[in-house]
Amino acid sequence: MTDTYDLFIKNGDVVFPNNRTERVNIGVKSSLISIITTKNNIDAKKIIDAKNLTIIPGAIDSQVHFREPGDIHKEDLESGSKSAVLGGITTVFEMPNTSPPTSTPKLLKEKLKLAKNRMWTNYAFFAGATLENIDLIEKLELMPGCSGIKIFMGSSTGNLLIPDDDTLTKIFKKGHRRMAIHAEDENRLQERKKLIKKNHNSSFHPIWRDEYCSINATNRIISMIRKIKRPVHILHVTTSEEIDLIKEHKDFITLEVTPQHLTLSSPECYEKLGSLAQMNPPIRSIKHQRALWKGIKEGIVDVIGSDHAPHTIEEKRKSYPESPSGMPGVQTSLPIMLNHVNNGKLSLYRLVELMCSNPAKIYNIKNKGLIKLGYDADISVVDLKKKHVITNKNIASKCGWSPFHNKKITGWPIMTIINGKLVMKKGSLLGKPIGSPVSFNHRE
Repeated sequence: MTDTYDLFIKNGDVVFPNNRTERVNIGVKSSLISIITTKNNIDAKKIIDAKNLTIIPGAIDSQVHFREPGDIHKEDLESGSKSAVLGGITTVFEMPNTSPPTSTPKLLKEKLKLAKNRMWTNYAFFAGATLENIDLIEKLELMPGCSGIKIFMGSSTGNLLIPDDDTLTKIFKKGHRRMAIHAEDENRLQERKKLIKKNHNSSFHPIWRDEYCSINATNRIISMIRKIKRPVHILHVTTSEEIDLIKEHKDFITLEVTPQHLTLSSPECYEKLGSLAQMNPPIRSIKHQRALWKGIKEGIVDVIGSDHAPHTIEEKRKSYPESPSGMPGVQTSLPIMLNHVNNGKLSLYRLVELMCSNPAKIYNIKNKGLIKLGYDADISVVDLKKKHVITNKNIASKCGWSPFHNKKITGWPIMTIINGKLVMKKGSLLGKPIGSPVSFNHRE
């Protein structure tokens, strides 16, 4: 008697580790990849013909802000994850700077309850480090559904802030999992904020939050973690100097860059988009963008994360510096990066490392990040040749806009498969949200 599979994906070009693509078929049973074969005569309840399409491991976005609880007029867990699925993302890690911030076991459990049966993607949540919860960190980082501890060294959206080295050192000594860090130096931010004048607009943002706000913070991190030997992940790196600094400390430091820092540059982005281009750390000059691409080419950059941080158009239109920092990105991150693949900026294999296998490896995610027997059937199916125009009207985020509005790109997600179920096909959602909490192998 032959096996019957729940899902069979045939005729696609499947991306495997070690820069290998093969035209093979994938059978899914009980939400796991159960067979990888060249055979076509397989019994399955559902068959997908992926002819002329490319199959990659489900893309993981390890930095999103879905604003729930607290600011659900901007986004919530359902709308944000819907946007993610439409963009070919299968797993998200959501950040703790909500209202209230996710900083206690009780609040983490409440967020997991909010996610149940509402999130389209699989998910985990960061817990935020505070002055008050240092003794809870070891417990928090090992709780089910927790992706780790997030530290804000500089003030951004929300009220989580750890500005001084003494407190940071205490936090780094708690627990063992890799900690994610927003690295901007709070003292320098506050000093330079006095430079803002009434006639300034968002083009002043990279002058206020200048390169040394980030460089100083990263230098401080290096000094502390070398002594403590604590693994850290520095989020949204923006400067050439940080790339050079971190290059020498890869045994303890991994780093993320965002599609917007790889695609937009100042001053042009502020001239074209105004405050829609305002984020923390800022979009910087082409010199720094080139250094980020060099970091990708040389293997220094580990992860692409969207830093999806939506605000309404009305909020973004406030006068600078009252205009909030942040932009949506979870729906466009994979398409933008596929376009960069087509433009020769990086290989498809490198993109799969940055958005699929590396996030899983860095955070010790269980059974995700690879097309492999026994792994979860989280799969992104893309058309590398499909031409598309990103428009605001197709953005599913509650904010309803994208910094890439009217951008023509080549490469587009066609299907998103989560836990062995087809949940998105050609821009349409299928069924109901089936996302579930991510599991981790707790070891470093």
